[in-house]
Order: sequence, then structure tokens, then C-alpha cells
Amino acid sequence: MATDLFERHEGGERVVMVQLTIDDGEAPEDPHEFEELVRSAGGDPVALITGHRRSPSAKFYAGTGKVEEILAVKEAEEAELVVFNHPLTPSQERNLERELKCRVIARTGLILDIFAQRARTHEGKLQVELAQLKHMSTRLIRGWTHLERQKGGIGLRGPGETQLETDRRLLRARIRAIEGRLDKVRSQRAQSRRSRQRAEIPLVSLVGYTNAGKSTLFNRFTHATVYAADQLFATLDPTVRRVDIEHLGPVMLADTVGFIAHLPHTLVEAFKATLEETLNATLLLHVVDVAADHREHFESEVQSVLEDIGASKIPQLTIYNKVDLLDQPARIVRNGDGLPTAVYLSARDDLGMDLLAEALRERLQDDIFRGDVPLTPADGRLRASLYAAGAVEDELFNEEGGSTLSICLPQKDWERLQHRH
Repeated sequence: MATDLFERHEGGERVVMVQLTIDDGEAPEDPHEFEELVRSAGGDPVALITGHRRSPSAKFYAGTGKVEEILAVKEAEEAELVVFNHPLTPSQERNLERELKCRVIARTGLILDIFAQRARTHEGKLQVELAQLKHMSTRLIRGWTHLERQKGGIGLRGPGETQLETDRRLLRARIRAIEGRLDKVRSQRAQSRRSRQRAEIPLVSLVGYTNAGKSTLFNRFTHATVYAADQLFATLDPTVRRVDIEHLGPVMLADTVGFIAHLPHTLVEAFKATLEETLNATLLLHVVDVAADHREHFESEVQSVLEDIGASKIPQLTIYNKVDLLDQPARIVRNGDGLPTAVYLSARDDLGMDLLAEALRERLQDDIFRGDVPLTPADGRLRASLYAAGAVEDELFNEEGGSTLSICLPQKDWERLQHRH
């Protein structure tokens, strides 16, 4: 299989991290997040080398003096891997490996490795493999000494293509096959979405920076058991659950992959199916780690990714999670019209989850019909339809054999039922 091409390493490797500040106007990466990425991949960070350059070196990205420093630290720490918190070209990776005499990977390769470890569903694994293949197709020459030789020998004589060309052709074929399978997944997802839309069930999608606590919130609110851990990219595969909110009705809640600064474009492309739940949401719950050191930066990065995928115009409700870490009370923040704009809560400690339900009810009930409906004995079919739709909250009978139903359901469903009966 094509996946055999990938270098799969066991966790626990000693890693030297390299992060340089470049004079390009971009905000420098967070070194703590870099270390978390390395740990999330199973690495053991033993040193962080920093520096400053006006512009990256074409040969090594870093200068020759800095490369010598990295080599000295690598040998002193007996490290097996050097990771740059920057994008590296294939030639820069090869040149660095030749000088440092060990494997060198860039930020993109590191994130790909984490994604490969985290993917659990068939769809998630396909998406990861697609991203890996696209990344690898630009790096085929790396370390393969036989690639430029013509195939030869008995039984190996071909039409004259080099091994490199053969491997590229095989990669292209595999990429096409995976894209075809993912198209099927997307069409199945679209079918499920059409069913939801026909039922007029609102879709609420959780978005936020990685490790903000989205899966913990999802589990607490839906009583599900989605994998949640204090690590980057704990959730890759989209999960959708139905939850019934009192005095509102059913809502579909979707948990999605966490965003991160400078997410590689190959991954944004490969995870379009995951992000489709975000694009088709009625409301986005932007989950923020309220205790994070770089909270404002993380919030702006999430807004940037939402802009990139075309979801910035979808209404948002901000969820400031982990208030327990700051000893803050749970509360709802409203705008001048009284509409909830933010909820402070702690999903882990089950603090403020009732306030989240209240805020969702207020944000989503514009299209909800709620009221008392008097029925006569002749309205039996309408009564049965309302019960079948799960819209009846209470029923009071009268002496004439009729009743009054307290109902709550989407406005369109109510209009359709009235028209039908």
C-alpha cells in the first residue's frame, strides 16, 4: 500500500526544536505551542534553539553559523530529530539532513504526523493520507538514491521511465483514488444534511483553537463519549449528535477539528469534509480557553480560518471555557438588544451548562413557534401529528372531549401541519 512509503517513527524521540524570528512582519510563533506540538507527536523536546534573520537562507533556512550551533546541541543532547517551526523546501530539508546527520522535519510534517496518529474513522484516515501524499509528492527525491537510475535487468525493463517518474505516477493514482472515495463521503454527508434541513433541525457547530475544550463541552452537553484530552488535535473526525433542549426542541451539535495558526493549506484542503459541518451551521459556538496566555491571538486566528473557509458570516456565540482556572463565575453576556453574545462556563466542572442551554434557546428560537392550541375531538389527526413531531409539552383535557396542547416546534413545521390539517 502507498502508506508504506511514509516514515512511521515510534514516540519518545529526543527532539531539538528550532524557531527563528524573520523580519517579514508576521507575528512570531508561540514557542509553548511549538513544544506542545512536539509533545503531541510523541517527541521529547530536549532543546529550543532561537535566532533572528532578515530573511531565510535559500540553502538551510538558517545561517551556516546557526546550523553549526544546531549540530553541536543535537550531538550534546544525543537528539534523533530536528524540527523547524517553519515551512522548509524539499531542498532545505535535504541540505539540513546532510549537515546535521539526522532526520529534519518542518512544522507541516509535524502536524501531519500528529494528524496521522489521531485519525480514528475511515474518513479521517483517508483525509490524513491525502494530505500526506500531497505533501510527499513534492519531496519524493529525499534520500532515495536509486530514483534517477533507469530500471533495468531481467523482468524490469520498462518503457524507459525512471523510478522517480514511476513513483510520482503511482502517487498521482493513489491521490485520485482517495479523492474519489472522499467525494462519496461528502455526498453521503450532504444527504444526511438534506434530511436534517427537511426536518428543520438547526445545526450548531463547535469551532475554536485546538485544545480550547470543545470535545469536553460536546461530551458534557450531549452526554456522549467523544475522545477528549489535554493535547493538540485530540479531535480530528467530525462528530454530530442530536440534543433536545428544553423549550426549544432538537438541535444537532457538531464537534470539529481544532484550528491552529498557519495550518498547512494541504490540511485545510484535505479537511474540507470536516469543515463542511461548520460551513452549513445555523450558529457557530466559538469555544475559547479563557485562561490561555495568548487568548486574543488564538481568537483572531480562528476568525482568520473561518474567513479562509467562507464561514465568517455565520452567526456566532462565544463560549469562554475553563472559568474554573480563573475562579470566575459562570454568566451570560448580552448586547444592547438583550441577545446573548457570550457565555462564561466550565465544561469540565459542569458549571454554567444551564446558561449555555438558555443562550442557545434565545439565539435559535426566532424560528420556533410556541403556544397553546385548542383542539376539538375532530382534530384527532392534527393532535397525532403534533405528538409524532415531538412538539407536545403538555395537554389539558376539557369536559367537551377536546383538549389544549402546549406545543413547541419550528415555525415552518407548524405552518405545514396547519395547512395539511
